[in-house]
Amino acid sequence: MKKDIHPDYRPVIFKDLSADWAILTRSTIQTKDTATWEDGNDYPVVHVDISSASHPFYTGKQKFVDSMGRVDKFRKKFGKSYGKGKANKEAES
Repeated sequence: MKKDIHPDYRPVIFKDLSADWAILTRSTIQTKDTATWEDGNDYPVVHVDISSASHPFYTGKQKFVDSMGRVDKFRKKFGKSYGKGKANKEAES
C-alpha cells in the first residue's frame, strides 16, 4: 500500500443520544470529542441521533399507516381500466 494516502482507521465510540447505548468499532470518521470506554481507555466519540437501540422499527414501537383509504381511492379512480392488457382490449373490440 502507498504511504500517507489512507485515512487513519482507528477505534471510535458511536453513542446514541436518545438511548443509553454505545458501541466501540473501527472507523475513519474525524471527531474532536473523546470519551472513556469500559476498558478505561479514551477513544474519539461520535454522537448519533438514532441507532438500532432507539429506531422505532427495531424497538417494536413502529406506527403502521392505514393504507386502505389510499387503496380504495386508487380503485375508485382506476378500477375499470387498471390491469387490462392489450389482449383484453383487443377482445373487447
